Amino acid sequence: MKDFTKLIGAGVITLALGVTGAIAQDKVSYGTNWLAQAEHGGFYQAVADGTYAKYGLDVTIRQGGPQGANRSLLIGGQIDFYMGGMTTAIDAVKEGIPTLTIASIFQKDPQVLLAHPDAGFKTFADLAGASKYILSKDGFISYFTWMKSAYPEFKDEKFEPYTFNPAPFIADKMAIQQGYVTSEPLEIKKQAGWEPQEFLLADNGYAPYSTTIEVMKPWYEAHKDVAKRFVEASIIGWYHYLYGDNTAANELIKKDNPDMTDEQIAFGVSKMKELGIVVSGDAVDKGIGCMTAERWNGFYEQMKAVGLFADGIDVSQAYTTELVCQGLGKELV
Repeated sequence: MKDFTKLIGAGVITLALGVTGAIAQDKVSYGTNWLAQAEHGGFYQAVADGTYAKYGLDVTIRQGGPQGANRSLLIGGQIDFYMGGMTTAIDAVKEGIPTLTIASIFQKDPQVLLAHPDAGFKTFADLAGASKYILSKDGFISYFTWMKSAYPEFKDEKFEPYTFNPAPFIADKMAIQQGYVTSEPLEIKKQAGWEPQEFLLADNGYAPYSTTIEVMKPWYEAHKDVAKRFVEASIIGWYHYLYGDNTAANELIKKDNPDMTDEQIAFGVSKMKELGIVVSGDAVDKGIGCMTAERWNGFYEQMKAVGLFADGIDVSQAYTTELVCQGLGKELV
């Protein structure tokens, strides 16, 4: 792991010592969108290795889950930051909800379609010939809408609800199933004894940002310095998690989510690095967390074309890039 002091000149605050000791830290909370896992690792890393503390922050991570309502807690002012996504952020503009995305940790959404290794599917378009498409309800109304527009061979009648149990997929050689490339392939290999084919949507035309940091605009305007420190510390946490010693962070993940295993965590980290989920595209030169107006506008136009968004939404109200794309931490790779 690289020396944190090398980053002081990049806008890092130090814990100034006075007569009474270290200055008081700002207490903030970050709500995730699911149970603790490797895909949240950089945030846990920044807690575990003291990066948040070095930025003058006392951070509580509030994990999501099947019954989680962390986005509602953000809107209600009960948490300060939320792990959001582009679709809900743009919808919020339409609904007049003043949320603001201030960073995107994932350059690629980990959403993947899985197929049996001997099903004969060679390209993404080939997947339309599957016997059934096992997808979540959210997937059916979001990325499957894009799939039908980009590849008209996909048919609604082949949709089958995903219950987060891979057994129906394993039993049907010609079925395809959704998943996160960082998790489901390992579970299928453990249950079936073979590795599924992976078709990452982000590498086939569907390219939203993912695992974002979202705030409420009024809070942001009143606490911009706190937000800046949280974003920068999270960026450093992610570099350290992916390329440094992440042992302590993984212990915190397993403490929050006792069902998480070392094997699953290691698999998730390896996939994030292999596929450039975090470090790819603009993040290579401009740092983790980078977002651009071109990418936001492009996703909006793409989804508007398939009927997911209405015309006339001012997408610029959904995000700000003023805290990212400054190259912070890229030397830590």
